[in-house]
Amino acid sequence: MTLESSQFGTMPASSRGTPEIVAIHLCPGPSSRSEMRSVAHATALEGFGLEGDRHARAGSHRQILFVEIEVLEALVLAPGVIREQVTVRGVRLEELSPGARFRAGTALLEVEDLCEPCERMNEIRPGLLEVLGTRRGRFMRVVRGGAFAVGDALVADPAASNAGRGE
Repeated sequence: MTLESSQFGTMPASSRGTPEIVAIHLCPGPSSRSEMRSVAHATALEGFGLEGDRHARAGSHRQILFVEIEVLEALVLAPGVIREQVTVRGVRLEELSPGARFRAGTALLEVEDLCEPCERMNEIRPGLLEVLGTRRGRFMRVVRGGAFAVGDALVADPAASNAGRGE
């Protein structure tokens, strides 16, 4: 079974159900090396990122980083270890079309670029940068602010995707 939208790409519904959020982490500290903190819910601020996360900046391309739990499990990594804010299940992030929009809780998010793994990945585990390749995750832009929580579904929003980037 799949959930489909021409703009959002194919979102495979796994045997565990609809595509969903399985973990949320914030980096509240002053540096990029500050410890990630697991939270049950987050507030996405329009055009900014996640409230309380050091990567939240107006106009930033790194407003929110999503990573697939399936990738983490295959590499025996825990959610948050590779510095993603949101870990999801049941969607292949690489296959999503840039500009596609979807809802997570009450937030409207737009698919941006793939995240290129950096040398920091090799600090987590030697060779991880190369092993991750294009599977480090995908950046999302906050089109409309709102709240989402662990367990919330990811729902394609074809009407919003067709609205374009003017929002």
